[in-house]
Amino acid sequence: MIDSPSSGLVRLEAHAALPDVAVLTLSNPARLNAITIAMWRQLRELAAQLHADARLRCVIVRGEDGHFAAGGDIAEMQGFRFEPARLREFHEEIVAPALHALLGCEVPLVAQIDGHCIGGGLEVAACCDLRVCAADSRFGAPIARLGFPMAPGELEIVLGVLGAATAAEMLLEARLLDAATALQRGLVHRVVPAGEVAAEAQASAARIAAGAPHAARLNKRTLQLLRRPGGPTPAERAALFDYAPCADHREGVNAFLQKRAPRFSGA
Repeated sequence: MIDSPSSGLVRLEAHAALPDVAVLTLSNPARLNAITIAMWRQLRELAAQLHADARLRCVIVRGEDGHFAAGGDIAEMQGFRFEPARLREFHEEIVAPALHALLGCEVPLVAQIDGHCIGGGLEVAACCDLRVCAADSRFGAPIARLGFPMAPGELEIVLGVLGAATAAEMLLEARLLDAATALQRGLVHRVVPAGEVAAEAQASAARIAAGAPHAARLNKRTLQLLRRPGGPTPAERAALFDYAPCADHREGVNAFLQKRAPRFSGA
């Protein structure tokens, strides 16, 4: 079992201004929020907790103190990085399950990206549904300079956002992308001036939270099923229409016909 000697934590809190919105913070500021083994494990646990919370309508994912995350914590990798079985354990039993737990969370995730979004931070951001960044943010995975590639399970997730051409450029050249290039390549959805990212992420979360929560979750589920090779099975496709009798479905239609704002309860 690989242990984590490093500090750092992942903090989950209610949003101060938005009911039914949570904030997930990567916190290891002394290392620009480099993600430790302990943090990967916390991410997996908290993502499962978020998925199970029917009350939540959105989660903002952010980093502490001006950066999203500057990758994995290289300082703690000396103990396992040079032995194949232990290296595979780290990537496939610690990192990949955390990322897949984020991907599997049906609550919409908004990435609030300041500063560095590198390596493992890029992978976490790729698991989010919407990504908002500051104009001075930087993106990449310059691990070729450290002598190792991106693990296949992690690259598969990044490919789903970047595409093969940009992923190859980023990995082979160890190139960092600026915010404008990240927007052009489809890595982020919006770029705002430095200092305005929190406000923009909050505005995005507020728009999501104003909608019917079960509709948002179903949209996430449908997108995931349609991206899967072979798409949804007949049973999965049929289940996507099970929302028909839901109270929020009726409320949304009735509110439109009555020319009033809907009041979604989550039912």
